[in-house]
Amino acid sequence: MKTLNAKVAVVTGAGSGIGRALTLDLAGKGAQLALSDVDETGLAETVRLVESAAPGTKVKSDRLDVSDRDAFARYALDVVEHFGRVNVVVNNAGVALAGDLADLEYADMDWIMGINFWGVVHGTKEFLPHLIASGDGHVVNISSLFGLVSMPGQSMYNASKYAVRGMTEALREEMLIAKHPVGVTAVHPGGIKTAIARNSRVSAKEDQAATAKFFDEKLAKMTPEKAAAIIVRGILKNQPRVLVGLDAHAIHTAAKLVGARYQDVVAAGAGKVLPAKTKVV
Repeated sequence: MKTLNAKVAVVTGAGSGIGRALTLDLAGKGAQLALSDVDETGLAETVRLVESAAPGTKVKSDRLDVSDRDAFARYALDVVEHFGRVNVVVNNAGVALAGDLADLEYADMDWIMGINFWGVVHGTKEFLPHLIASGDGHVVNISSLFGLVSMPGQSMYNASKYAVRGMTEALREEMLIAKHPVGVTAVHPGGIKTAIARNSRVSAKEDQAATAKFFDEKLAKMTPEKAAAIIVRGILKNQPRVLVGLDAHAIHTAAKLVGARYQDVVAAGAGKVLPAKTKVV
């Protein structure tokens, strides 16, 4: 894919953060947009920003729970009927869940996997035939730095993002073997200035406010706009893997050098930097 001009791009989780920034970047490059989010207020604001920044851009916006398989199937058909084709799908919608595995509730575990993993599977599988038919397609699945290395208190987030990475890399191999005209990119952002931590769920032993503050002040270094520019550049370069942020590059490289022993290093330092747990037992 050499240009995004006049291409039809689907973005989930477009109501804020990286999704909104990606939407505006794609609009600036002439793409037509199918946008979705569960946050209808945020989604409406994204549409307003697109109309202001790129007047004349064709936009379809819909409330969508990406974890709802039947709803996603209907949504994909509606998008194709509306635009006649789909060229780019960015499975961006995601949530966070903090807490040690022993302290997590199954309902919260199902929630994060339904959105972070199954939402990506749904978006990929439902649109894939249309991407192949377009003759010039691309799938972008947002994993995480935590899809490359694991962190304490992030077991299910790690699980969801590792799963996205594995599925996406296998899909790319399948597209290459079948010689389908579909590029596939797995994206691994580090700390991006979004509301994901503030909107996260936590176990009963975690202090949600402290967890969000730690992310916002210590980890979130890059703006969504810069992250979006890196991701879009990765699409146009047909990169199989895109790391976003110096932290993503540095931590991934360090983990490769140390090998599996990086887990010992992380465990040894975690108590010094992670927020204290609550007194709830």
